[in-house]
Parts: sequence; structure tokens; C-alpha cells
Amino acid sequence: MRLTRVHVDAGLRAGGELELPETSAAHLTRVLRLQVGDSCVVFDGRGHEASAQIVAIDKRGARVQVGEVRTPANESPLRITLLQGVARGEKMDLILQKGAELGVTAFVPVFSDRSEVKLEGARATKRLEHWRGVVISACEQSGRAWVPEVQPPVALASALATLAPATRLLLDPVASMNCRTAIAADQRDIVLAVGPEGGWSPQDRSLLEAQGFLGVRLGPRVLRTETAGLAAIAAMQALHGDFD
Repeated sequence: MRLTRVHVDAGLRAGGELELPETSAAHLTRVLRLQVGDSCVVFDGRGHEASAQIVAIDKRGARVQVGEVRTPANESPLRITLLQGVARGEKMDLILQKGAELGVTAFVPVFSDRSEVKLEGARATKRLEHWRGVVISACEQSGRAWVPEVQPPVALASALATLAPATRLLLDPVASMNCRTAIAADQRDIVLAVGPEGGWSPQDRSLLEAQGFLGVRLGPRVLRTETAGLAAIAAMQALHGDFD
């Protein structure tokens, strides 16, 4: 039987004990009805995981004892950063959830000329916390021990100024290149730029192209923002990553 996986923001040490996060403890003990002596898997989000046994349950939560710590080898050789125009509501959740499942290394949400979502102050902080929770849940489900970074949403120009060197690709339905030809055989760091619901404006495109982004086409159809990035990531994993 596959054990439930729980993210803990703490170092893992064989034989040590950890308090589980409140929501995770409630899920294990109240929903799944696990008892003292039952097992789960804990992971630290930095590449390590371990089997764990519940040793205590009380009104405040649950505590586990950590078993042998291991480093699962299930990360893609491609280090994909998804620079995503912020999408509305559940669309953004879907992009983050499935992107994490597909192996994305980091998410960079951006506001562009045609963004339909505005986030500031406490609302932006709350949304970022929610997004990070979505990604953690996706890692719990998919077996990843690394939790992708989700950066705070910023203006496109600000995000571009902080990007590390990488192959930079811009999804464009009229581009001539495809995912097979755009990535060199020895290239492992990739930034993929996907526009919001309204697409990139001419000004956005100028900014991206000035920072070295090359247009990539995904077949003969125009895909929605919540489809395009995920389709491109799957194609890159199939052609150059870990889908073989």
C-alpha cells in the first residue's frame, strides 16, 4: 500500500522525532484514521524523504519518529523555470499543480500589460501562500522530495532582470521553432515564458526578446494559458527530459 506523504519544513534525522504540520496531522488522524504505530512518509522539500511512524497523537496534532533518510532519484534532468503570466483563480492553481507534477523547478508569476488579475499587499501575500500550498500538495501526491520555488508575483520587467542564464523560450503560435529544435542536447536550464489569458502584448514581447527569449510553436492550434505551458513542459520532458 502506498503511504501518505507529508511535507515538513525541517531537517530529517534518522531516529529523530518531528511534529507534523497541523493540517497534515488532522488529515492523517481524522480523515485517514491513522493511529499510533501507523506509518507515513515525510519529506523536507530539499530532496530528502524518510519513512516515519506515528508515536503520539493529541488534540494539538501528531508526532512521528523518522526512519532511514533517503534521496529519491525522481527529479528531471531538465531544470525548468516557468515564467507564467498570472491567470485567474483556479486556472493558476491548475498551472502550479500540474507544473509541479511534471517536474518544474521554479515558478515565476508575472504581471504583464494584458494581465486580468491585480494583487497587492495582504491579498498578494495570501495568494502566494495559497500557491505555495498548492505546489506542496502536488509534491506530496506525485512523490517529489524537492518542492519547487514559487516566487512572489512581480511586474514582467522586474522578473526578467533577475533571471539566471538559461535557454529562454517564449510560446508563440506563429514561431518557426518547436520544442525539438529549440533546446540543445547539452542544455539543461530552461526558462519558459507563457502569457496570461490575453496573451503577451507587443511591449511584453519586446521586453522578452530583448532578454534573449526565442519563439517556440506548439503545433497548429492556439492553446489557452492553462494548457500551453503544461503542454510545452510535457513535450520538453518527452524530448529532452525524463519521459523516456
